[in-house]
Amino acid sequence: MTPCLRGLAVAALCLFALANSFAQKPSGNLRDDLRELVETPAISGYEQDLAAKITARVKAVAPHSEIKTDGMANLTVTMGTGSPHRLIVAPMDEPGFIVSGFNAEGYLRVQRLPQTGSLPLFTDLYSAQPVKVRAGTKWIDGSVAGLSIHLQPQVQHPPSMADLDNMYVDVGATTATQAHAAGADFLSPMVIDHTFRAMGFGKWTAPAIGDRFGAAALIELLRRVDPAKLKGTLTVAFVAQQWAGARGLQRLLYKSKPDEVFYIGRLIRPTPLPAGAAAAQPQRETPNFKQTPGSGVLVASDKPDADLSGLGAEVQKLGAQNQITVKTDFSAPTLPRGGYIPMPPLPERSVHLAVATAWPSTPAEVVDGNDLARLVVLLQIYLQGSAQKIELAEDAALPEPAPPARPTVAPTPEAILKQLIETYGVSGGHEGNVAKTVAHLLPSWAKTDVDDAGNVILHWQPSPGNKSPSVAVVAHMDEIGYEVHAVLPDGRLELESKGGGVLAYFLGHAALVHSANGMHPGVLQLPDGWEKADFQWPRGPRMMTHMDVGAHNPEQVAQLGIKLGDFVTIPKKYHKLLGRRATARAFDDRIGCAALVSAAWALGPNLNGRDVTFIWSTSEELGLEGAAAAAKRMAAQGRVPDFVFAVDTFVSADSPLESKRFADAILGQGYVVRAVDNSNIVPHNLVEKLVQLSKTSGIAVQYGVTGGGNDGAAFSPFGSTDVALGWPLRYSHSPGEVVDVRDLEALAKIIAVVARSW
Repeated sequence: MTPCLRGLAVAALCLFALANSFAQKPSGNLRDDLRELVETPAISGYEQDLAAKITARVKAVAPHSEIKTDGMANLTVTMGTGSPHRLIVAPMDEPGFIVSGFNAEGYLRVQRLPQTGSLPLFTDLYSAQPVKVRAGTKWIDGSVAGLSIHLQPQVQHPPSMADLDNMYVDVGATTATQAHAAGADFLSPMVIDHTFRAMGFGKWTAPAIGDRFGAAALIELLRRVDPAKLKGTLTVAFVAQQWAGARGLQRLLYKSKPDEVFYIGRLIRPTPLPAGAAAAQPQRETPNFKQTPGSGVLVASDKPDADLSGLGAEVQKLGAQNQITVKTDFSAPTLPRGGYIPMPPLPERSVHLAVATAWPSTPAEVVDGNDLARLVVLLQIYLQGSAQKIELAEDAALPEPAPPARPTVAPTPEAILKQLIETYGVSGGHEGNVAKTVAHLLPSWAKTDVDDAGNVILHWQPSPGNKSPSVAVVAHMDEIGYEVHAVLPDGRLELESKGGGVLAYFLGHAALVHSANGMHPGVLQLPDGWEKADFQWPRGPRMMTHMDVGAHNPEQVAQLGIKLGDFVTIPKKYHKLLGRRATARAFDDRIGCAALVSAAWALGPNLNGRDVTFIWSTSEELGLEGAAAAAKRMAAQGRVPDFVFAVDTFVSADSPLESKRFADAILGQGYVVRAVDNSNIVPHNLVEKLVQLSKTSGIAVQYGVTGGGNDGAAFSPFGSTDVALGWPLRYSHSPGEVVDVRDLEALAKIIAVVARSW
């Protein structure tokens, strides 16, 4: 074979390989790409991990393209040669926080990135939420401090959660040295939980999903585009620090000087004017976004009511020709005005394309995956003249956590607690799964009854002639949440609250509807006007809350399997912090439940003829309803206990946000005799007796005054003496409650001692 023929043969083989690689579409899909990108934190200036994941995806979907990265973490993918040079670009970064200091008690102080810009309620919605802090090469868990609702009734001027000066991050440390030793440092990024959740009918929710849909769309575009059909040069770029003055995009424009630019990313709020400049300007309403998820592809413009021109008009026309809805909506420019250096000019043929997001830049941000699929198809048609429709799979309901296998040896108190925490059960008759978990965690000899109120009861029968006082120990199984009250014509759910909490801890966050066929993700909607500068959180009696589960009408709600009376919760997970501390939602009162289970293992089946009853009660958060039913039933049977030890939270002021005037029990220093609360005063001689019994038994103990009520108060009218026990809890009734497991262990020990010897 001549050299010329040999060269032609090699070229033909290369072309065949390239065509064959395109024909075999790379694995993966738009939803899974977006899930991975969303669940990888990337605060402005900290995009390196995300850029690495995008690089890996790009190499898989476009192996023959030219891939480059720079020192800012910008990533570019180039195909083709010659003119025109088209640049399609998406941002990678998101707003968040970085560590800016440590206080003596081990709390981290933070600063927001970006340090300027309009982000309504961004700081508020981090309050009392579980978070992660970068510590070297790993992430450690933490919780942002929040006000405890039980301690607020008499507080005249509570700290504002919108003020960064009131933002403290609790990683379980007790000193700055301990926090440093765990790897937390100045400039460490901190982010809220980034779990991606698929709602019904193609809607998706996650924090920062509005900052990642563009990158996911470009990966899907690279998966589908045929390089042989491109005209000129195509550069697909993923840029850093868009929130911090569009620095990545600036660099790219200076270097590449493209003929056309497609910016694919969220609609941008206008930057507020400085205080002095704002006062000098005539009053005018701040532009807001009008389109909602499901509106199709959006052409962003600072004058959305004007007719489109140039590349934007071409895109709108192309959409109409291909039955793809293209609308306009407001957005500030992608290159912000002002700054420290002049902005590079965008070419005349430039357009900003987006999809609508609900609750933008909040933890409850929502996009419609169908809008995103249409955006990818539109770009593919523009580049190569044709495209195939993208089909999105419908996600099934999530399964409820399975009950544990019955242990054969005593589990640790913390293992019991973790299992109970990760089981859901809201007040008002929804505690059944918790009751099953309690029964599964008890030793095999423990034969329980369940009464008509759903209370789980374990009774040690007294021997004839027993003279010791009868004792009941009660802890409640229920947690705060919501119940589906109505289905609105637009498919939203109207929810009734079951138990009280600070609105900012729940609204504007993801939630789960618990139905017969599983758990359905959605979001709890924020109040009207939430994005306005003068917004105030509503106050007053319990209000109805609205939830979006992805449905557009009642028929779709029924199709999902959601019914009136289903219960709703904020997702939760048990997270270990430093030392023996942990964060989760519903420690109130799963710690009490865990302490009773642990004490049952320690006690065994024989209590030497003593009359002892353990009660895991229901609906405490609605007014001690389960305990009241148990008390009435025991009274009717002639078995009113002499003493009731009600085990519930000692809401503690052990927090930088709370006054130390009362409720100042310290985490890690033992269980607490809840001597005074809103429902009961323990006789002081019994407080002293418990303290002495604890010291004699080597059990760490505290005592004090706190807020809230306890189940023992339901037994008092029948003649029982209520001796309330608890443990110190930070940030009560929030998703980011914090405890020290040593206090649970002390609580379990004193319950066993009381059962044997009181």
